[in-house]
Amino acid sequence: MTTAKSTWMTFCLAACGLLAAPAAIADGPKKAIVLVHGAWADGSSWDKVIPLLTAKGYDVVAVHQPLSSLADDVAAVKRVIHAQPGDVLLVGHSYGGVVITEAGNDVKVKGLVYVAAFGPDANESVNDLGKGGPPPDWAKTMKVEDGYSVLSAEAVAKDFAQDLPQADQRILSSKQGWTAMKAFDGKPSSAAWKSRPSWYVVASQDRMIPPAAEQQMAKRMNAKVIALSASHVVMLSHPKEVAAVILEAAAAKK
Repeated sequence: MTTAKSTWMTFCLAACGLLAAPAAIADGPKKAIVLVHGAWADGSSWDKVIPLLTAKGYDVVAVHQPLSSLADDVAAVKRVIHAQPGDVLLVGHSYGGVVITEAGNDVKVKGLVYVAAFGPDANESVNDLGKGGPPPDWAKTMKVEDGYSVLSAEAVAKDFAQDLPQADQRILSSKQGWTAMKAFDGKPSSAAWKSRPSWYVVASQDRMIPPAAEQQMAKRMNAKVIALSASHVVMLSHPKEVAAVILEAAAAKK
């Protein structure tokens, strides 16, 4: 009887506005977090980060892009954005940074996190960003068939994921997503980072994207920078630190 009266009293007080709403309701619903992988990868790139985000009560979706063109990859991400009931935080790794730079213009997107990622301006491609520099070592052993590419096992171990155990390197190499070479010529029509708050995780031991280039792109977008001593796949070698950045961005009010 006492329990029933207590429950009824709580209901009445809440209905009359005399009982404070729970913090989650008062602050509004949490943003959904949409994770966008890079080239030669898939949504499992985020397997070590996702549990750390969901443990904090966030809805998380790791997109599996087709990697057939920038337009196709942006369309895949937009489908996921539109499926979310509320606001969205977009997170992109590597080539995924190009994807979120375009898809992030959606009105539901309230923030961007770049993880060792390309952050192009409007009408600027990955190939434009690398123009004028010598070809990287990993590109010399890349296999290309019918316009699609994969990294060699040696490049994965030496340049892509050098700070992961050998067993993990072999898994990454085995389950690569064949990526269209034309995707690297894709250009965002508008750079979402110009109108959205942005965060950038710089991987200071990156051998795929020069760390100095990462710093330069982050500075250009006026992003909050967090530098970690890690390889290109920093979200796999340092998941706790990357998750902390994503959680900070997701909790930001603006």
